[in-house]
Amino acid sequence: MAAAQRILEYLTSCQQPMVSLLKELVAMESPSTDPESQQPVRARLKQEFERRGYRTIMIPGRSSGGQLYAAPPQSQGNAGIQLLLGHCDTVWPLGTLETMPITHDDNILRGPGVYDMKAGLVEMLFAIQAIRELGLAMALNPVCFINSDEEIGSRESGRYIHRLARLADRCMVLEPSLGLDGKIKTARKGVGRFVIRVKGRAAHAGLDPTAGASAILELSHVIQKLFQLNNPDRGVSVNVGMIDGGVRPNVVAPESNAIVDVRVESREDAESIESTIHSLKAETPGVTLAIEGAIGRPPMERTDANQRFWQLARDLAAGIPMELDEATAGGGSDGNTTSLYTATLDGLGAVGDGAHADHEFIYVDQLPHRCTLLTLLLMAPPLAASGKESAW
Repeated sequence: MAAAQRILEYLTSCQQPMVSLLKELVAMESPSTDPESQQPVRARLKQEFERRGYRTIMIPGRSSGGQLYAAPPQSQGNAGIQLLLGHCDTVWPLGTLETMPITHDDNILRGPGVYDMKAGLVEMLFAIQAIRELGLAMALNPVCFINSDEEIGSRESGRYIHRLARLADRCMVLEPSLGLDGKIKTARKGVGRFVIRVKGRAAHAGLDPTAGASAILELSHVIQKLFQLNNPDRGVSVNVGMIDGGVRPNVVAPESNAIVDVRVESREDAESIESTIHSLKAETPGVTLAIEGAIGRPPMERTDANQRFWQLARDLAAGIPMELDEATAGGGSDGNTTSLYTATLDGLGAVGDGAHADHEFIYVDQLPHRCTLLTLLLMAPPLAASGKESAW
């Protein structure tokens, strides 16, 4: 495919500028829990979008560092939109660079947030640049949205993502790929968190134990019920990750708590597990349960629309040429949300490893190839018939 080779050659010539910008972004530490720290990286991204002729809107945050919206200055006729999605927050606290510095050794670039997912943001910018510099055409207007609270559940930015996904013909999520061979994430598990609070009755464990009602005993029953919900064949995992309770060794425990992580592959299982957890009843006389939580991120399933988009990506990759495979990710992303409304491909970002781990890295030589695929996807015709509301 002549267009693919032309784009790849151009982006290969841009590899050094891509790496330079990526190092700059990684050096701007931006943990989700420190909104102020995210302002420099947002400002730098805004500058880069505007340098490429895009208009930008900085959306202030209340609990987050805010969001960045970028789009071409004018829509192309009555064309619909395609959404490019990413986040600038990381899981790494301020000061991580002191113990986990940015290093570039041959083809390996390391640093906190380089893989998850600042390399994906660089790809987004250079795909836009390639289209502009090479005079390429797009049938859909690209809209870019970068949030700063993805790693903590997109609680503030989620409403914007819901809105944009409803309008878009398709969504490309620049989260990192899966595995060292760069698999595209065509499905993701839904993620839920539940808190179970057990209230019992205190009593002296030696003088009058029968007067008490042990919250810890009841919690042990609850934990067994929760672990029985695990179903590997259906991709259901229920993990009691944290517990606490009691006041002293010689006191029948008046209270205990558990925090539960749930992962599911289908909306059917999400509804079933959520209902089952909220229906738990206490077995111990004198004890009550208070249960909070839900499946906060719905599963990203292999819908017909998602599979059509995946087939398109695989066909385009063959012309680069580039081998492409698909996989299911155990963690959630904003792609879980967009998939509810529009065709979504996730994991279009960097190839590497170590998300949320101290060996985090990317393969530098894969940046032009991944960016070429993204550029080709941006140039592809609409997947669905128009009729969605305009975002302009």
